[in-house]
Amino acid sequence: MDLIILNDGLYQLIPVTKKLMEGIVITSEIDCFDLCDILRLKLTGYVDTLNLHIMNDGSGNFIGCVCKFNISCNCR
Repeated sequence: MDLIILNDGLYQLIPVTKKLMEGIVITSEIDCFDLCDILRLKLTGYVDTLNLHIMNDGSGNFIGCVCKFNISCNCR
């Protein structure tokens, strides 16, 4: 899973790491989109006048997530 961040007109994909997940306790099964919402709430603040989710560390605007699914295949 990657976070999509807009910084100075450039979109960046930031991989979700164990460090980003610190402090998050997941007590039930969730999907990638639920995890994206949890990370958005943890990592951003919402600016109502701009209608933007700004990263708490000032690295840009939170746009969303890219969900990557590992699909195994016994292709021959």
